Amino acid sequence: MTRRIFRYVAYALVQDLSAYPEYAARCVSGEEKDCGAESGTWPGPGEVEEWQRRHTQETRHTRYRRVFADYAVMEPTEGPDSPPPGTEVHPVELIPGEPTTPPTSRHYGEASTS
Repeated sequence: MTRRIFRYVAYALVQDLSAYPEYAARCVSGEEKDCGAESGTWPGPGEVEEWQRRHTQETRHTRYRRVFADYAVMEPTEGPDSPPPGTEVHPVELIPGEPTTPPTSRHYGEASTS
């Protein structure tokens, strides 16, 4: 008979800082049918809010469905698989003046498919 020992490992669910979060909005104003205009996907809420302001100015539509999505990872909080103390993961910051559209590949190191 083979004996196996399993040990409990605590994990934390954390935002994956190696991938951009995604923000978007869609206009749902309309009596019988939604307008349906969309902001597109952006790495921050600022661009989406600006799109909503412009759309409202142009159309007087005032109702939007906003969407936020991100990636999450399970990280061990203790044990041999946990990150060493003091280890920090930093997100890649957008360069001022560069386009702010998110990369085609969400994970760094993957080849682009565009």
